[in-house]
Amino acid sequence: MARGKADQNSAILEYALSHLEREREEIQAKIDHIVSQLGRRPADTVTGPAAAPAAPAGTARKTRVLSDSARKRIAAAQKRRWAEHRKAKAKAE
Repeated sequence: MARGKADQNSAILEYALSHLEREREEIQAKIDHIVSQLGRRPADTVTGPAAAPAAPAGTARKTRVLSDSARKRIAAAQKRRWAEHRKAKAKAE
């Protein structure tokens, strides 16, 4: 009996895989059409994290710069989160 169930699960997964691959092809065709309308070649589009070009080994990353007001907003938000956490922890005890 276990063998039949495994075969059934395998068949369902195979069907799902083929259906999803067909959907992916349709979506990619739509993306390519839109990209071509924008005047770019489909090869120029990024299809995922693996398609992103890797940074050369010798180059340093640009440092992000936050304004003073942004730093203060982030700090205030984090202080509020910690205060709520401490309050909830004290209430639980």
